[in-house]
Amino acid sequence: MSTRFTIQRLGAQGDGIASGEGRDVFIPFTLPGETVTAAREKDRAMLLAVLEASPLRVEPACRHFTECGGCALQHMEEGAYRAWKRERVVQALKAKGIACEVGDLVPCRPQTRRRAAFTARRTEGGMLLGFNRHLSAEIIALEECPVTLPAIVESLGRLRELAGLVCATRDPFHLTVTATDSGLDIAAQGSGRMGEKQRRIAADFVIREGFCRLSVDGEIVIEPKKPVVMFGNVAVAVPPGVFLQATAEAEQAMADLVGRHLARARRVADLFSGCGSFALRLASRAEVHAVEGDAPALAALDRGFRHAAGLKRVTAEKRDLFRRPLTFKELAAFDGVVFDPPRAGAEDQARQIARSDVPFVAAVSCNPVTLARDLAILIEGGYGLKGVTPIDQFLWSAHVEAVALLEKPKKRR
Repeated sequence: MSTRFTIQRLGAQGDGIASGEGRDVFIPFTLPGETVTAAREKDRAMLLAVLEASPLRVEPACRHFTECGGCALQHMEEGAYRAWKRERVVQALKAKGIACEVGDLVPCRPQTRRRAAFTARRTEGGMLLGFNRHLSAEIIALEECPVTLPAIVESLGRLRELAGLVCATRDPFHLTVTATDSGLDIAAQGSGRMGEKQRRIAADFVIREGFCRLSVDGEIVIEPKKPVVMFGNVAVAVPPGVFLQATAEAEQAMADLVGRHLARARRVADLFSGCGSFALRLASRAEVHAVEGDAPALAALDRGFRHAAGLKRVTAEKRDLFRRPLTFKELAAFDGVVFDPPRAGAEDQARQIARSDVPFVAAVSCNPVTLARDLAILIEGGYGLKGVTPIDQFLWSAHVEAVALLEKPKKRR
């Protein structure tokens, strides 16, 4: 049964929020001020029709929008979309009592996302490859994607064929595709155990189609070329399934902000360093100690450093910073720190930094809520927040990155 709703505001995930029977109702693909009809189930509703459209509503860029669950906000005018993303950061800081300058959102261009995590499944009608429907396990077969690099989109047919070659299960599995400087790196997860003949056929296909690597559940099946990613001027051969920033442009924007802030630091700690997207850039003018819990990522960073020229010393330490953060005593060896944790943030590490005398700190985050929590800890410890810059690298989604820059005055003796 359809119900009429008026949308009051957007929620944190980009859904429109209306009031109904004393509780909020979340309706995807709607905008504030719109009157819509929707089929309600508890606190969620499926949009049926837009009766009165917002002047901010625009034509979506993709034919799969509202079916594919990858994008939430293609229907929103660009300026309003950017303002909403920036406001997510502003409101997260405000909730923690933090008042500071929040810069304009660094925008994300279409067709720049270099990594896509597809879902695949064998069906009676053939191999399905695409993204899951919004809030569903149903796979929407993709024909286009205006978010993702053309090199990936143009290979959808070949990737679907490769998914069929590696598939040894009736269950859905993931196929993560990364565009590197060497070509497409393909990592299957949960596709089942392949027999030797199946492995040979898949390997021959990878060679014939010019892909640079195929791995299954972390094991390399074949690697005709090392998948290489550039961090500044340093080439790094990345391991299968490793974390990379979603777009190279956003990564460079973050690195520029961090680099300028830490320009006077001579010894920097890069915490949650990954493969070295910050460390190897910073090493052009400072000694860097990179700390990371993922051994393959850290090994790739170390190899990149050893094969590069003109860098200051880079040391690497494998360490679970959630269980064992660098202590304030260990941090005394550094005059700059950058940390870029997962979505959960770095609460315990922030407490140690807050107790330290490191003069320059850069906090990078993909979650405004945990960033605000960690910044509040640092501010309480005596740091001054110089500014926060929101960065969009997940176009038309609700996700937003941010870089926060902090300084602590030197103690008077």
